[in-house]
Amino acid sequence: MDIEYSSVVSVGGSVVVETIGSRAVYANPWMSVREDTVRRANGDVGIYGVLDRADFAMVIPMDGDRLHLVEQFRYPIARRCWEFPAGTPPPGRRADPIDLARAELREETGLRAETMTYLGVIDAAPTLTAQRGHVYLATGLTAGPPEREPEEQDMRSKWFARTTVESMIRSGEIATAGTVAAYTLLLLHESHTRSRSLE
Repeated sequence: MDIEYSSVVSVGGSVVVETIGSRAVYANPWMSVREDTVRRANGDVGIYGVLDRADFAMVIPMDGDRLHLVEQFRYPIARRCWEFPAGTPPPGRRADPIDLARAELREETGLRAETMTYLGVIDAAPTLTAQRGHVYLATGLTAGPPEREPEEQDMRSKWFARTTVESMIRSGEIATAGTVAAYTLLLLHESHTRSRSLE
């Protein structure tokens, strides 16, 4: 369906782009794609494709110097990937980020966390989507059975030494943007915590 309207995006009082129309291209229960007609600051009219998805939560389970990751097959890149547990709410539902984080941790790994520390937010792919991820550090962990969804039945999970995770990132074995960004947030959190302890 084509929708005609006007929406102005400005930064610092200067118009960056004006949305003058939008067309739904594709939708399924987990995502939708739209094509917006835009007018840029110089007056040129063009199009922009946008992927709409619910925000996600990502969890870094940590026990001492160990990190818990999950591995699953990622269809678009046709290979298995080691990642931190993460996910979105069920289609059509909303969830508080911390509740979603606890649920994803339990479902994918079976772990329950005594403490969840908020580390920050990441933009998933801002050239394509407005989807954001909320990242949590999970500590005080208790093991239990995972509660995986049908499409996650090939998933496996494993504890890694932090030095191993860092080596996997450096080598490109771990390359998913969310996991690499989440680990950066963990490093920044630890650095800030050390700095405050020295004050």
